[in-house]
Formats: sequence, structure tokens, C-alpha cells
Amino acid sequence: MMKKKIEYRHPVFLMGTRFLRLYVIVGLLLRIVLMMITPAGSGLSFGFCLKALLLGIPTDAAMGLLLTIPMVVIGFGLNEVKYDRRIGWGLEILWLLLFIYSLMPFSLFHQYGGGAPKVARLFFGWKVVSFSLRFFLPKLREGWRRWSLYFLWGLYVFLFLVITVGEVFFWQEFGVRYNFIAVDYLVYTNEVIGNIMESYAIVPLLLVALALTIGLILLDSRHERFRLTKIYNLRQFAITLGIYVVLCGLSMGVVTLTHRWDSGNQYATELGQNGAYDFLFAFNHNQLDYKRFYALLPDSRCKRLYRQLAGLDARGEKQLGEDDGNAVLKETLMGRKDTVAKRPNIVVITVESLSGDFFARYGNTEGLTPHLDQLAKEGLCFDHLYANGNRTVRGLEALSLCMPPSAGESIIKRKDNRMGMLSVGAVLHHAGYRTQFLYGGDAYFDNMADFFSHNGYEVIDRKTFSPDEITFSNIWGVCDGDMFRKSLKIFDADSRSGQPFMAQIMTTSNHRPYTYPLGGFKVVGKPQSRENAVRYTDAAIASFLTAARQHSWFRNTVFVIIADHCASSAGKLSLPLENYHIPCIVYAPDLIKPRSVETVCSQIDVMPTVLSLLRIPVTVRFAGQNVFSPSYRPRAFMATYQDLGYLEGNLLTVLSPVRKIRQYQVKEQPDHTFLETPLRTLNRSVVERAQAYYQEANCSH
Repeated sequence: MMKKKIEYRHPVFLMGTRFLRLYVIVGLLLRIVLMMITPAGSGLSFGFCLKALLLGIPTDAAMGLLLTIPMVVIGFGLNEVKYDRRIGWGLEILWLLLFIYSLMPFSLFHQYGGGAPKVARLFFGWKVVSFSLRFFLPKLREGWRRWSLYFLWGLYVFLFLVITVGEVFFWQEFGVRYNFIAVDYLVYTNEVIGNIMESYAIVPLLLVALALTIGLILLDSRHERFRLTKIYNLRQFAITLGIYVVLCGLSMGVVTLTHRWDSGNQYATELGQNGAYDFLFAFNHNQLDYKRFYALLPDSRCKRLYRQLAGLDARGEKQLGEDDGNAVLKETLMGRKDTVAKRPNIVVITVESLSGDFFARYGNTEGLTPHLDQLAKEGLCFDHLYANGNRTVRGLEALSLCMPPSAGESIIKRKDNRMGMLSVGAVLHHAGYRTQFLYGGDAYFDNMADFFSHNGYEVIDRKTFSPDEITFSNIWGVCDGDMFRKSLKIFDADSRSGQPFMAQIMTTSNHRPYTYPLGGFKVVGKPQSRENAVRYTDAAIASFLTAARQHSWFRNTVFVIIADHCASSAGKLSLPLENYHIPCIVYAPDLIKPRSVETVCSQIDVMPTVLSLLRIPVTVRFAGQNVFSPSYRPRAFMATYQDLGYLEGNLLTVLSPVRKIRQYQVKEQPDHTFLETPLRTLNRSVVERAQAYYQEANCSH
């Protein structure tokens, strides 16, 4: 029998068609497997299953084509033009310069810090070596291209098989295709990988996927192989690219339409969709459907309980700042009769990643925050206050909206983030204040500019700095010292206008890459470290307050110094309490007496307490409360993207997808960590209070 002649075809076209065929076949098999493992009582009829399969085939074909885009981009480089003498020398010099730049201490990669410099050095170093070998040794080119193409094809197949198996596990756990929970896994890579390694036989599964990959490549290569030279001319390239762009546009339309299909049965709807597209959609939309994934109270019961807990009236409002004879407030506030008439200014300094355990007050022995520790003695210090989350946007959300954290991504980063009169800025602006958000970086980051500018704040960021106002900056923005000096100028202008001001400053220096100007404090050990960045920020805040004392508006200004979140939130459990404990100091030597607040409270309570303390009469809809109010029930909120925590007394309640509720008994240890013991029997009244807070916060706006 004659052996079939081997054909050599365009590598990108051959890889693309092979991948597309595999993607559709495996996608069909995946749906059948998911149907088989769907729980009994799901309501999946034969008709639902048939519709899901028929819808799934074009959906997978469209998404499979879109997934070949990286393959096509790499295919642009499969030509001999780059080895032309002049072009080749140009590329050689370019890669070499980029490699040298990656070694420089002032490069963007070093400014960002972390693993970025190492990744950049490895990538550009590899490009220098690999291109040099092919440019100077032409005999290597064909073999090099062959192995590169087979590696790319193998990587595509291997990753697809692994992700497909992962989708089976995900379906068993959550009953849906990849969604924002899967996106969350990218954020908590360390914890998630550890959990997966402990839960599944990952190594055998990876070995099986690798064996299947090798087998498929060998099978596909029996009769058709990659063409390695003279792959395309300019005319062929232009025509092929044009057709491909049109097909990608049509494919995008297909997956967008099928994603909107709703069968009336959640399982059937999910089966008809594509996990990769769902993942990308969730990544872009940044939120979890609370009603779909969390245990719910009846709406009427939820609203009634929430209003009772938040101290709201039937209209969902409450008054802050009224002189109701509160003895604690009177003891804390200085006896100035003109406090209300003067309408004190408010400056909120939100400090990047300032953990409570950096303070000597909470057990630190490294002397990281000597000035802030002294301020804690001179001001109103909240000793048991907890952050809403573990990202800057979570802290900003808590301080500006005074509401429990949202499921999924922060409201700040969502498209529907315009909250009307619900923000502190909008409320105070309505009360006659000039309200500002000051940030030393570019406020487009994390969608801060869009959120604050549409919720009652004037945004002032790096773009407003003149060159002579910047003495030091890194990838995140100007140093804290520059930000504070700029703030003094802004507050002087505000004061001259005769209008009271409320300003929220977001610092940047206590963040990787931990670079800052030297001077004003003692550097200990490695300069580029978290500890020295904390020391710098501590000194910068002290210098700011010292300078502020020389300005006319100082005596009538309240400074709120608070962290956005802790430096780290990782722990054995998803919500380790010690990694949500943050410092908060309210400092106004002419207005507020020194006092330690031992009450457990949340980041969302800080601004309502300050407004009440200063007797600024406003009507609000905040869930946050004045912690000095006799009706205040001590509790705190903390969350990851999907786990929503509620601390009350010695109980930590955690609400999670899919309608899971866990409860832990917590006990503080001598080293200020917390022992969290799982409870078998839930305290239902505490659970209901947690549900009421989170359900109303996530479903009413």
C-alpha cells in the first residue's frame, strides 16, 4: 500500500483549523459531560438539552475563531523579510537596547518593582539571543521555526484541555460556566492554587493532558505539516487578513447574541454558553449577580431589618449632625460654641496599605510609625476598626459611600457607579462644602476619576502638577511629600474663597516599588522595602501637619488619617480578621479631645461619626453609623471579591456563592491574631443581620 503523500500548508491556517475543529468537538463533549453531572431536580428536559447543544456549536465555533487571534499575531513574524541585512541589524539593535534598558535601575520595570524587572530581563534577553542566532546562523532558521510552531500548537492544545477539565470541576462546585468567581481566582492565585492542589489529583491530570497533547500533535502531523519557508507574499497576506478580520467581527456578534440567550432554566442557559466568553465578560463587567449566588431574605423582611439596623426612617434616610444631647459627643468635642457656625473643614488622608500591625500601639517593635503613634495619643483613635476589603477601591468605596462592600468588583470600577446623593462628597457639596478628591497619580487608574467626578467631587490628580511641584515620582505618581505640599496650596485657595472644604487625599508611596525621596527619617536595612516606605509616609504626614499649623484654616480643620486596606489579606482562611484591622485617627487639637474608641466598628462608620461629631446637619442614606450613638450595634464588614464577612461580637459570618453561609467563633490571641473556629450550628439572628446588610447594599442600587 502506498503511503499518503505529506502536504505542507500555511502554518497559521493549519494550526487555526486544527484548533477550531478540536475546540468545537471538545466543547460538544464538555456540554454532554456537564449535563450528566448536573444535579437531579435541575429541570433539564430533553428539549432544553437539545437547544443547548444546537446553540453551543456555533457559539464554540465563533469563540474558537476569536481565540486564534494571538496565533495570527504571532504568524505576522513568519517571514524572511526580518532577516534582510538592514532590517535584521535594526531589529538586532532594537532588542539589544531594550534588554539594556531593562537592566537600568530607572526603567519603568524597576519602578513598578516585584517580578517585572526579572520578567523584562528574561524576555528581552531571550529575544536578543534567539534573534541573534537566527540572524547570524541562517542554517538554524528552519529548525528553529519548526520547533517554535509545534511548541505554540502544543501550548494551545495543552492549555485548552486543562481549562476544559477545570470547567468540569467549576460546574460541580458552582453549577455555572466560568464567571467572575473564576476571575477572582486570578486575584488570589496563591490561595486558589493551594486549594486546588489539595482538592484534586492535579499532577496526574496534567500528565494525562500532556500525553493527550502529544498524541493529538502526532496524529495531526501524519499527513499535513507546517510550511516553513515562503509562507506568504504581501498580496496573500492582505487578502487573508481582511477575510479573517470580517470573520472575527461576525464571531463577536455571534457570541454576544448567544450570551444573552435565556432559556428560563439556569442550567440550560449556562450549557448553551461558552465558558471562555463568560470568563471574559465577567472580567470586563466586574460583578457577581447577588440574587443569583447568595442566600436571600424575603424582600420585605430584608428592607425592614436593614432600615432598623442602619437607623433609617421609612424613606430610607436619617439625620446626622443634630445636637441630640449625646453625652459622649459632648465629652469628645471641644466646648466651642461656634463649631456649627464655623462649619469645620475636613481632610481625609487615605493611606495606602497601612496595616494596624505597623503601629507600636498594636504591638509593632520596629518603630515604623513614631509620628502616627504620637498622633493616636493626641487625637480620637479607633482601636477596633476594620477595612471593607483588600484593594484601594474598596477603601475609597467605604469612605465615600459608607455602605457594606459589594459582591464582585467595587462599585467604583463599575459602569453604573453614579450614585446620585448617596456619597459623602455629594451630601457635603449640597450642604455648601467644596468637595475634592486629591491623588498623586493618574486618576483614570481603577476608574477613580470617573467615579469621584460624577459623585460630587472635584478630581485633582497628577495632571494638575506643574514640573516644579514634583521633586520625586515613580510609576504610581508623585511622592506623598509632593502630594501634601500641593494640598496645602489647594486648601489655601479653598480657604480664601470663604467656602468650607472637604478633601480626600489618596497617598501612593507605601506601595510597590517602595521608592521615595530620602531625608526626614532614618532608613533601616534595604531602602526599597515596605518597612521604609511606611517610615517615609509616616514622616511625610508629620511634615504635612507641621506645615498645616502655619495656615489660617488649620484650627478649624479636622484631619482623618485612615488606611485604605492592610498590606496583606492572605491567611489560612478567606477572611483573617487581623489582616483587615486598620488604624484610624481623627486629629483636630482645637476641636476634638484625645480619646480611644474601643468599640468594634467599620470603615463605613468613620465619616458618619465625623459628621455627627462636628454637628454638621445633613440628611443621608448611609448604612454606616455614628459609633457614639446609643443605638449603634458594634459590627464590622470585610470582604474579598466573593466572600462577604460580617463580624458581630465573637461571631464572624461569611456569605459566599453558591448560597453558602459559614460562621466562625473568633477569639483574639496575645499576638493580636485571631483564632477562627468553624461552628456547626449557625446563629440565625446574626446571619439574618448579615444578609440584610449585604442584600440591601447589593440589590437596591
